[in-house]
Parts: sequence; C-alpha cells; structure tokens
Amino acid sequence: MNWRMLALLAAVCAFGQSTGSVTVETGQYVGDLDISKMALGQGGLSEEPMWERRAAEIRALRPKLVRLFIQEYFQLLPARGKYNFAKLDQSVDLILRTGAKPLMNIDFKPTVLYPKIDHEIVEPNDWGEWERLITALVKHYKDRGAGIQYWEIANEPDLGEPGGCPYKFTPANYVTYYKRTAAAIRRADPQARVGGPALASWRSPILPALLDFCARGEAPLDFVSWHGYTSKPEDFGRSIAGVKALLAKHPGLKPETMINEWNLALMRPDENNLVIQPAFVLETIWTFLEGGLDYSCYYHIRDYHVEPATFARFMSAKGVAFMAGWWNRMPQYHGLFDFQDVPRPTYFAYKLLSRVTGKRVKVEATGVRALAAFDPQYGMENVLVWNFSPNAVKTTVEFRGLGEKTRLERVKLDARDPNPDETSRLKFQRAETLTPQDARREVTIEPYGIELFFFKRE
Repeated sequence: MNWRMLALLAAVCAFGQSTGSVTVETGQYVGDLDISKMALGQGGLSEEPMWERRAAEIRALRPKLVRLFIQEYFQLLPARGKYNFAKLDQSVDLILRTGAKPLMNIDFKPTVLYPKIDHEIVEPNDWGEWERLITALVKHYKDRGAGIQYWEIANEPDLGEPGGCPYKFTPANYVTYYKRTAAAIRRADPQARVGGPALASWRSPILPALLDFCARGEAPLDFVSWHGYTSKPEDFGRSIAGVKALLAKHPGLKPETMINEWNLALMRPDENNLVIQPAFVLETIWTFLEGGLDYSCYYHIRDYHVEPATFARFMSAKGVAFMAGWWNRMPQYHGLFDFQDVPRPTYFAYKLLSRVTGKRVKVEATGVRALAAFDPQYGMENVLVWNFSPNAVKTTVEFRGLGEKTRLERVKLDARDPNPDETSRLKFQRAETLTPQDARREVTIEPYGIELFFFKRE
C-alpha cells in the first residue's frame, strides 16, 4: 500500500470518527434516578396474553408500569348487568407476575351500549349502564388486591379507528365522556389516579379543552398523557415543553406527565431500525429525564398478529382492513420481542438501562451521552454510555474519586450479531484495574453503540 492510499484511508477514518469524553464523579450523588418509571406497554391487538412466555424477561427489566389496552375483544359486558372479567384477568395477572402494575387504558365500546359500528358515536346509549360497568371493573381489581392505581380514559381519541380504537372524539364530547367515566372510577376507588387523553398528537384541541374543564373543577386530573412516533428524540423534548406550557396556564392543576406510547417513526419500517433502535431508546429516555417527564411506556413488548374477525365485531370494514394490513402484512419493529417471540437488540438496551437506577451519580459527557447511578442493593456504580450518531466516537472515559484499586467491568451491546441470545448481544470486554493515578481509559463507541461500565464501591 503506497503513501497516497494510506493518506486516503486516514482521511476516510477521520471523517467517520469524532472525539468525546465522559467524566464520572464517583461517589458524588445528584438526586435519585428511578428508571423503573421509564416503563412499557402492550395491547390493542388481541385478548390473548401476548407475551406470556416472557414474564421472566420483563421482570428482569423492573418496569413500574405496563400499559394495558382494555379493548372490546375482552367482552366485559356480554349482556346488560352481566360482567365478564375472566379474559382480562389473564393479561392483568401476567403484568402482576412481573412485579409491575397495570396502567389500565379504557378504550372499548360494548356492543349492547354501542349497537351501531361508527367511530363517531362515542356516547353509550345508556350512561347509567356504562358507569355501573366501569365501577364494577375498578371494584373487581380492587377486591382482588391488584394494587392498580392508574386508569386512563381513552386511547388516541383524536384519531379514531386509525389509532386502533373504535371511537373518534371532539373536544366537547370527550370532556363529557371523561367526566362520567372518571366519576365511575372514583366511586369504586376514591384513591384511583385518573387521567388522559392519550392523544396521538399533543397539539390536538382535546388537550386544552380537558385542561380548561378540569381547572374549573368539573373533574379530577391526576395525569396527562400523549404519544409520539418520531425518529428524532428532540421532538419528544419539544412535546414535553409544549404540554408543560399548556399546564402552566392552569397553576391549580398538578398532574403527572406521561408519554405512554412511543417509538421510532415506523410508517416506513427499515431493517436498520434493529441497529439504530437501541441507541434511539436510550437517547429518547435521556430526553424524557432532562425534560422532567414523570412516566413513559415504550410501545411495545411483543409484535403480534391481529385476527380480522375479532376486530370486525366492533370496527368498520375500513378500520379492520387498516389494522390487519398494518400488523399482518407490513414488517414490524415495534416490539422488544418479534412475532416469533425472539428478543430484539432493544430488549438488551432496556436490560442495561434497568441497571442504572438508585442514586444518580454526577457525570459529564461530550460527543456521546451518559447516565450513571449507584445501586445500593448491589453496591455497584453503573455508567451507561451511548452514541446516537452514524459516526464512531473515540471517547475518553475518566473515573474520579476512586479508591486504591477498582476492578472495572465493561459490557458492549452488539446489535449486529445475527444470534439473538444474551451472550451474543451483551459481550463482556476485558476487565481492567483502575487506580486514582490510572483512572482514564480510551474506548471507541461505535455508530449507535452502547456500553455499560460497572464496578463495586468498597
């Protein structure tokens, strides 16, 4: 290889690589870091417990909540005055087995109360029957000791059937529906936390209408929720700021904030999502934390096919075709697990993230991102570093405040390995011994790369 070729190679390498730094002030804490609130969601597709074989894997992520759609396929009201919670119990119990609590999303239209299929018909033909059903539903899980706190009223009411649910609201009829449903919930459980509107777009006029309504004392509002599908994490930051600006107009309201459906922009799925998605998840959650978001629920745990005949019972032919066409015919990258229940790389990003919880450790980063926390249960400091960019970043990682000798472990998430098992995804690198005089290391964080550094504090 001649000198011209060497120069060209060096120029190409320089163009594709930048520099960064991470400085960890070990032992210096700047508050608490509760990653369990950056949680998960599943549902809207089937009455079957869709990820039943993965309860242990979800338990390992330690989510505080798992959002659950209560769709009409659960058939909670087969006839007037008769309730059937058996099918829904299976999905609720699955969530409880993970140690999480369900966030119950009410988005169903019982046939006896909505005999005509039309997503613009949003009010039941008998409000009393509807309210008794909701009260019975909440009481059922309270009596079972499920410990459910959060009840969300509607899902994407601004979209209608394209949002996967059988109704489309206006600001005026949503607040009526919200008031009567919230009252029915509180009759069964006065301590229940009620909220919504779980908008597809936080800019929908439904949100300011709900805030105005609740600020007048017409109904309680314990949390505000909305969704987002974008490949730009900064868009989520803008939505958080936008919602908080709306809330600032009503200082008497103090609801928690939730983005409880989110993912990449998936209308044009691409196999590169599998490589980009893990770092995207971490970058987005970092944006949530920086923006002061209270909860998030990643959508979703497992990709699953829909049964058209099931949805035809409560959706129009057009709505059924959309649901079946999207979920059954298009490539999907939503789930932590794919259609065949195989874990995707993003699952392991969540697994590494779940370790960064406890006392938040002071960390400064340039060129890459980093989160650090001391876990008192394991006596470990965990430092998660990621690179949400298409270029490699040569990064200096420095640990300040160490004791005499510290054994540093390092795990790299490999999203490109064709094998989906944990040892193929989470690859241990050579352990090193650090001292106060030798506490700096140089590593190259690959494009969309993720690495976890951890060590015991003596």
